[in-house]
Amino acid sequence: MPPRPLAELLAEARVVATGSDDSVPPGAELPLVTGITHDSRQVRPGDVYMALPGAKTHGARFITAAIELGAVAVITDPVGVEHADAAAVPTVVVDDPRARMGELAAAVYGYPARELLMLGVTGTNGKTTTVYMLDAGLRSAGRRTGLIGTVGTRIGDDQLDSVRTTPEATDVHALLAVMREQGVTACAMEVSSHAMAFGRVDGIVFDVVGFTNLSQDHLDFHADLEDYFAAKAALFTADRARRAVVMADDEHGRRLAQQTSIPTVVVRSGPTGALPPDDWHVERDGDTAVLIGSDGSKLELQVPLPGEFNIANAALAVAMLVAADVPAPTAVAGVGTCSGVPGRMERVRTDDPRAPVGLVDFAHTPDAIENVLRALSSRGKLIVVLGAGGDRDRGKRPLMGEAAARAADVVIVTDDNPRSEDAATIRAEVLAGARAAAAPGRTRIVEVGGRRDAIRAAVGMTEGSDDIVVVLGKGHEQGQEIAGVVHPFDDRAVLRDELRQWSEENSR
Repeated sequence: MPPRPLAELLAEARVVATGSDDSVPPGAELPLVTGITHDSRQVRPGDVYMALPGAKTHGARFITAAIELGAVAVITDPVGVEHADAAAVPTVVVDDPRARMGELAAAVYGYPARELLMLGVTGTNGKTTTVYMLDAGLRSAGRRTGLIGTVGTRIGDDQLDSVRTTPEATDVHALLAVMREQGVTACAMEVSSHAMAFGRVDGIVFDVVGFTNLSQDHLDFHADLEDYFAAKAALFTADRARRAVVMADDEHGRRLAQQTSIPTVVVRSGPTGALPPDDWHVERDGDTAVLIGSDGSKLELQVPLPGEFNIANAALAVAMLVAADVPAPTAVAGVGTCSGVPGRMERVRTDDPRAPVGLVDFAHTPDAIENVLRALSSRGKLIVVLGAGGDRDRGKRPLMGEAAARAADVVIVTDDNPRSEDAATIRAEVLAGARAAAAPGRTRIVEVGGRRDAIRAAVGMTEGSDDIVVVLGKGHEQGQEIAGVVHPFDDRAVLRDELRQWSEENSR
């Protein structure tokens, strides 16, 4: 970025120092800024270092390291300033630096979001799939695209790893600036409730935002379901977005559609009677899903992924693209080209047609588990492997077990990412729900601690291609976190290895 004076950037982002009538502390007019980061390890010469309070320590403890790497200024809070006394660079003290970080990052990087068509998707389930469908539709419309989400970040055709669903604000705006630099004209991104709570999309006004659904998740972070909904709903306001598309198949979607303060299109499944202008509903015509507009127009959806829930995702994606002025036929055809999403109803294949069917999905909420298993039809046994994450919403664990037991013939409860919790305790909570919902004489509930052993046990219970083994919870993830250590682990690779072993043993 072209160097700009710190004072100019602070004024542009309306950052006012604590106890000051303006934003320019002594010396702030001197440094020239070319970047901004909240991570001291990522500082580059010319950066502003945002020294934020954290869950375990304060970022101000790393000010010296940031300056050694080239930070030209520090922004922190009154607590952090105690560690900044000896800093040889200007230090700006604000009451809540995180609340100003997004706007400041946008200013530092020249407001890249303003030069891109920005589409944002929030909700409990379906965000990743909908964003991939949006990306496919935008590409079909001739756009060079960017994508930010749980599975990864893409700039044009270049794929980057993602650390979280929505990066921190400094990283979001830096990514958008690189997209602009690389000729990207449209970006689809996932917006999590954590992103809203932590201001990770501050400084962005989305052209179109979409809502998928809402069910229990993240209640380790949010006070309750109402707080969780409020975080999602905050995206649907005039300072965050210009237009909205809301999937109103659940009570939260219907409520959101009624309270949004921006022009809103509603999408619903099934007959709804007279529709308001621009709204859509989805009807089934045999095996075909049709998106019907309020004017009677009909679009035959091309749904590239299995499951009723993916019909809803496709309908939402098409409606969002149309709201973004993509011609409806182009939107439908483009969404139909989405070739799949890593770790989302992903088929794990081997060369043996006799082998059981293997599937991996990221489902880790009761609602998502129910939807995935409802989409599967097996002439033989349906065997489910799942666990629950440690240091996360404990209340959903028995509900996850219940959802699996209601649909599967065999439920193998294993470890997910135990993190700092005792793995056996987590399994016990999932098992309690599974056993309570298991049909006597029909549903078998098994506990296998090691995840690899659990997948091996599941495959070992199969007899052939009529059986399905579905491994839930981790999807695309490449590691398993146990007691602070992330061990390499990919459900897809492990399941593929076990299916190949099954083929070898059954060919003798």
